[in-house]
Amino acid sequence: MAQKFFEEREDQSEVKARIVSKYFYAWANVILPSAAANNSKIAYIDLFAGPGRYKDGAVSTPLMILEKAIATQKLRDNLVTMFNDENPSHTKNLEGEIAKLDGVNTLKYKPEISTGSVGEAIADQLATVKLVPTFSFIDPFGYKGLSLKLINGAIKDWGCDCVFFFNYNRINAGVSNSIVDKHINALFGEEVATELRSELTGLTPSEREQLILEKLAQAIKALGGKFVLPFRFRNASGTRSTHHLVFVSKHEKGYEIMKEILYKESSTHDQGVASLEYSPASARTPLLFSLQQPLDKLGSELLSLNKGKTISVLDIYKSHHVDTPFIKRNYKECLLQMEAQSAISAAPVKRRKGTMADEVMITFP
Repeated sequence: MAQKFFEEREDQSEVKARIVSKYFYAWANVILPSAAANNSKIAYIDLFAGPGRYKDGAVSTPLMILEKAIATQKLRDNLVTMFNDENPSHTKNLEGEIAKLDGVNTLKYKPEISTGSVGEAIADQLATVKLVPTFSFIDPFGYKGLSLKLINGAIKDWGCDCVFFFNYNRINAGVSNSIVDKHINALFGEEVATELRSELTGLTPSEREQLILEKLAQAIKALGGKFVLPFRFRNASGTRSTHHLVFVSKHEKGYEIMKEILYKESSTHDQGVASLEYSPASARTPLLFSLQQPLDKLGSELLSLNKGKTISVLDIYKSHHVDTPFIKRNYKECLLQMEAQSAISAAPVKRRKGTMADEVMITFP
């Protein structure tokens, strides 16, 4: 399966690689000053790295990360990279592709490449070793090796975030399959997995997906991964979900950065609100998928939550945006619409037309 995956690049693979590389660069820019002040390096870990290139010649995530590092002096001098794959032919090919990168010898720390399966031993190692600020990408082809312990090990230390591939198709089928109970228990935790199996009975496909993702997020948050953000991928016809890319961070800043990235990578935007999904069908015909009017619903919710209050735009955003699809500009657009409809009042009244700065005070009736 892994070999077939790398035969040619699909749209989903390109989107996934772009999301990871964009976040890595943004994360590094935020983390590097603090890391440097503490004489610390930063790191990128890819546990299922693949061969480096697809058969069509397109680079995959490891080479994209290294190209960004080579092009940026601070990264050249401070970034440690570690790439692993269980397939020896993949790691051998990856090593050759890395060696061919222009400027790879300018990296202060030579990329480390290892071959081995990802399981309990690596999870134990991440759990016990204190990591420098690290961004980890965990991209298994199914779900073998993916566990709460592994995710927790990847994010437990300061400045550590991770993105992991959540194969919804396989996991949805596996939840009710006793043969793979061990893997499902490792991913959700045994107690949550047991609850999930009983609660899924009789649910619609959409309800199943919502519950599975909610239980996953709850399990991760219980371990300290305060901010969990899934991005859905649908099949070619847009009729069902195939997998998710799940971001985990302990810090709100990382969550905000990733949500902005996912805003741009989403196939559709309804009233300016991102779908937080990539769907080939909706990307082709976006107007057919813009029917939910989420800003109208956001306005009603803000009126209810803030009744009688006077509160700044920034505080409105901060108190509400976690675990929603909304980014800051959505709140500002919503508040501007509400002001125009006299549903709220804003001070100062005299401002540059069409603006809603963070410090503007909003009074709710």
